[in-house]
Amino acid sequence: MPRLTRRHALRSASALIALPTLDSLGFRRFAAAASAAVARPKRLVFLGFGWGVTAETWYPDAAQKGPDYTLPQGLAPLARHKADFTIAQGLHHRHSGEGHSGSTFWLTGADKYAKRGKISNSISADQVAAAQFGMETRFASLQLNGGFGQHGDGHGGGLSLAWDVNGKPIGGYKTPVETFHRLFSGDDVPLERQQALLSRRRSVLDTVLEPARDLDRRLGAVDREKLAEYFESIRDIEIRLAKEEKWLDVPRPKAPLAAPAAGLEGREEIRLMYDLIVAALQTDSTRVVTYRQPVKSLLASLKIAVNDHAMSHYHLHPGTSHREASQARDIAQSELLAGLLDRLKSVTEPDGTRLFDHTTLVYGSNLSTEHTLLNCPTLIAGGGAGLKLGQNLVFPKNTPLCNAWLTILKGSGVEVEKHGDSTGVLDDLVA
Repeated sequence: MPRLTRRHALRSASALIALPTLDSLGFRRFAAAASAAVARPKRLVFLGFGWGVTAETWYPDAAQKGPDYTLPQGLAPLARHKADFTIAQGLHHRHSGEGHSGSTFWLTGADKYAKRGKISNSISADQVAAAQFGMETRFASLQLNGGFGQHGDGHGGGLSLAWDVNGKPIGGYKTPVETFHRLFSGDDVPLERQQALLSRRRSVLDTVLEPARDLDRRLGAVDREKLAEYFESIRDIEIRLAKEEKWLDVPRPKAPLAAPAAGLEGREEIRLMYDLIVAALQTDSTRVVTYRQPVKSLLASLKIAVNDHAMSHYHLHPGTSHREASQARDIAQSELLAGLLDRLKSVTEPDGTRLFDHTTLVYGSNLSTEHTLLNCPTLIAGGGAGLKLGQNLVFPKNTPLCNAWLTILKGSGVEVEKHGDSTGVLDDLVA
């Protein structure tokens, strides 16, 4: 039999048909060589959960620093990925003064009373990345905002992990169904109609801008500051409109998974959201994702009757099921996270590498346990930012969590010198 080559064809007495690009004939090797010179895009995923963890059984022993540490009970389901994630201990937000702020300041590190005593926030780490990464994708960032806010899931005000340059929360999608259709369902509105609607929105903005500028000249300092925020919001809208127009005639990608069923909650909801995160990255629909995860519905799906807020205060309920509920929650969350890491590792990029190799994933909370804000639980996985993985890193007490965000942003190629209350990069985290 003649040796197969990449130019091989099927021949008969009267016809010759070229073969498709079969891996066995060497096409994989040629495709890999062609794409080797093109760097794969970096991706960032931030998974935040409320109410913290079970401190006694989630954190590795601080004395076992480095790679030779024992996985505690709460992280045991992640054993097969141990070499591919790092636990960073000792990090906190010095401006977070009370436990019910939840995830509001997790990615910002803001002092919420910095502006004349008013409650305020600043830009979140994901949006710093989105400003640079988002120009190449249909969605600059994807916000998945599950849960019910501070009284249901420990997430605090704003109902989002993502905050814009003005410190305003960015809306997103609460269910897998919403998320799926936003990512993969086509728009039935004719292209001409969509263009007309965009043009109308632009004209409305043009109409209000000139009177607003005239008003600015007659205002006091405080009102001018408010108007400046307004102008910044207008600018953001203009940028989004321009970006939306660019993608109007670009078909959405084919979904790599089936449309989800409605009504999923708790464990299955989180699992499916994780699948959608992988699908969004795999299709390059976005490169930046935040997911504010539910806790209350997770407990219900695990048949745990303990209230989620009361669960986080398990120290106040000795001899009851509160601590057991907290531990069961930790294990379920780790099982789900292990499945997500499996899927990131299973997706192959055009150059033969894995999606996992170009993604940095952070999993954590602004809260340790109860109202304790020191030692925010922080797990970092993936090869996107060139970080040291497989480690139990213990940083000095009161090290800013924003140092981790700064390290991840810079390692991912984001042009930034400071974030929140950061004081510098975490050298021990850099590979």
